[in-house]
Amino acid sequence: MNHPGKPHVLVLGGNFAGLTTARFIREQCGEDINITVIDRKPYLLFIPNIPIEVFANRNPQNTMHMPIEHILHDDRIDFIQAEVQTIDVESSLVDYVSMERPGSPIEHIKYDYLVVALGARLAYDKIEGFGEYGFTLSDTYHGNRLRHYLHGGGYKGGPIVIGSSRFHQGTKGKPDWLPNAMAACEGPPLEIALSLGAWLEDHAQGGPDKITLFTPGQVIAEDAGEEIVTKFLAMAGSMGYHYVNKTEDIKRLTADGIEFANGKSLEAEIKIVLPDWQPHSFMKDLPIVDEKGFVITDLTMRNPDYPRIFAAGDAAALTVPKLGTLGDMQARIVALQIAKDLGKVSAEKADQPFRPEVICMGDMGRDKAFYIHSDVWYGGKTSIMKTGHMIFALKLAFKEMYYRTGGKPSRWGLPLTELLTEHLL
Repeated sequence: MNHPGKPHVLVLGGNFAGLTTARFIREQCGEDINITVIDRKPYLLFIPNIPIEVFANRNPQNTMHMPIEHILHDDRIDFIQAEVQTIDVESSLVDYVSMERPGSPIEHIKYDYLVVALGARLAYDKIEGFGEYGFTLSDTYHGNRLRHYLHGGGYKGGPIVIGSSRFHQGTKGKPDWLPNAMAACEGPPLEIALSLGAWLEDHAQGGPDKITLFTPGQVIAEDAGEEIVTKFLAMAGSMGYHYVNKTEDIKRLTADGIEFANGKSLEAEIKIVLPDWQPHSFMKDLPIVDEKGFVITDLTMRNPDYPRIFAAGDAAALTVPKLGTLGDMQARIVALQIAKDLGKVSAEKADQPFRPEVICMGDMGRDKAFYIHSDVWYGGKTSIMKTGHMIFALKLAFKEMYYRTGGKPSRWGLPLTELLTEHLL
């Protein structure tokens, strides 16, 4: 229950970036602030581990949905299950429609601080033929479609393609050090390809030589840096995977394959694709966004023109690639910034700027995983890639820690993972 007289923080979005931000704000600001979270669903979708469930023939709806209402309630955070309609940055109002029952009217809520953590709109509807011929693993519904096809006897043993559509990144307000990305996030295609190749072998359906990875860019997973990409491609090539770059974009999917914007095509029975990450439609003409609709911020995640508006996660223009660990970094920064405004922490502590690093763990099948830690894409010198069974165990353990902490992983969680993988394995 919100209390009159206290500043009101409104967090739009309740998945990784939104839930984590709201809980860290409560931790940093105590009871001197009111917090409300708005999301259209009352659960967090744990996207990174969906492929593990699918290839093991487990329904991801049973394990990858984490209810958030009771977590927020225990933290004295109000929750509204609703869809955001618009943001009025001049009046500090957000319009929304309740999602509990059809027919709800548009209502509005006022804020003192706004955190935009709505994620992005995954534009599968912009890929011609996806509804009829495409597969993906970005949510549990589509995960189950692929699971039923593979495990239910639908797969006929044909070739498989895995890759990304072109990502359209904004340039307004973009710092010089942030590169232009051709794909929103290419860790998932690597993970899916490696784990599916193992699945094919384990089910006597062939192996990696049936799979072609493709990318719209010069190289796949360019944000990992040249050294890591070279190692990965050498490893994948030795295993039998095929690779096609510079496709430019996906033109269409057909029953027989995939056609690219560069005029090339590939035969494929299974087309596993990731789309363009786009901002939600109501964001695109707001004065806080770039020309694509992503929220412009400085390195403390504040919008420069509206300093009480923040962004975290995929909705932020600085989040490139669209990677969960970047959203976690930003969530902590946002919480400290609001706490600084309330006199709870010093400027010295709060004003540590966002320094992006690519950190990810991906399934390789057979209880093995890869680990990547790199900042060379942003001008740094860290470039680490490792593989092993312990990394897979750490990937599972992170999910369990996230569930047990209710979306507020310990500060030592990520550093401990880095210590174990980079120095002890």
